[in-house]
Amino acid sequence: MIAIIINPVSGGASLSVARRRAEQAAAHLASLNLPGDVHLTEHRGHAHALAAAAVSRGADRVIAWGGDGTVNEVASALVNTPVILGIIPAGSGNGLARELRLPTTTGAALGHACASAPHVIDAGTIDNRWFFSIAGIGFDAHVAAAFDRDGGRRGLAGYVRMTARELFRYNSLLYVVDDAAPTRALLVTFANTTQFGNGARIAPRARLDDGLLDLVMFEERSRLATIFGLPSLFTGRVDRVAGVSMTTVTTSSVRCNEPMLFHVDGEPIQGGTSLSIRAHPAVLNVAAV
Repeated sequence: MIAIIINPVSGGASLSVARRRAEQAAAHLASLNLPGDVHLTEHRGHAHALAAAAVSRGADRVIAWGGDGTVNEVASALVNTPVILGIIPAGSGNGLARELRLPTTTGAALGHACASAPHVIDAGTIDNRWFFSIAGIGFDAHVAAAFDRDGGRRGLAGYVRMTARELFRYNSLLYVVDDAAPTRALLVTFANTTQFGNGARIAPRARLDDGLLDLVMFEERSRLATIFGLPSLFTGRVDRVAGVSMTTVTTSSVRCNEPMLFHVDGEPIQGGTSLSIRAHPAVLNVAAV
C-alpha cells in the first residue's frame, strides 16, 4: 500500500493547485492499479501523524509531496522501519531531493517516488529532533524563524532578500562546541547533506551514507568579512573562507549562555542553553535508485 501525503501550501501553492495535485496522485495510483491513499495536510505536524498512521496500517511506501519541512515530518515517522520514503519536491529549497538528484518535474517525480528501489541513508538528531539534510544553530535558524514570523516569499530570491535584511539585524553568539574554546560564530551547522537547498552548499564534503555528520563552524571575525564570505555558499568553496572550519562527528554538543534557536531541515525550533547532536547511520529507506 502507498500513502501520498501532500502539503497544499508547499512552494506557495494555491488550494486549486493542491486539489489538482491530489487528483493527479489518485489518478496515478489508479493507472498502475496500486492500492493507496492520498491525504492533504491541514497544519504543522499533520504530515508526521498521517505518515505514522500509514505505517500502522501496513503501508510499504509513504510519499511526501512538498518541501523540506514536509519531507522531514514524513521521514521522521519512517526511521528505523522498512517503509520506503518517496519524495515529490514542491518546496523552495528541496535540499534532500536535490542531494539525491531526484526528478523535478511532477510526473517524473511521482512515477519515481512510487516505483524506485530504496537507497538507505543516515539521519541526525539535535535535541531529539530528527533531521535528514541540515540542522543549524545561529543565523540560518534566525532566517528560518523570520520567514515563519513574517510570511516571507519562498524561493531563492525571497531567501536572498530575507538573508540580506536580517544580516544587519543579527548578533552572533558565543558557542562552546564539545571541548573547544568559546567561538563567536555566525553558523554552527551539522550536515547530513551538502546543501541547505537551492544549491547553497554549506558542507561540500558531506555524504548521506557515511555514518557521519559534517560539523561546519562559520566564525564571525567581522560583519564585512561575513558579507564577502556568504557568496561562497553558491560556489562550493565555503571551506576556503577564512574562519570556516569543518570536521566530521558522530556525536557532539553545543553550549551557549543564551537559549539557542536552531532549525531542522529549515523548520525553526527554540532550544535551551545546551544541545546534543547525534548521527544515526542507515536508518531511512528513500526511493532513489
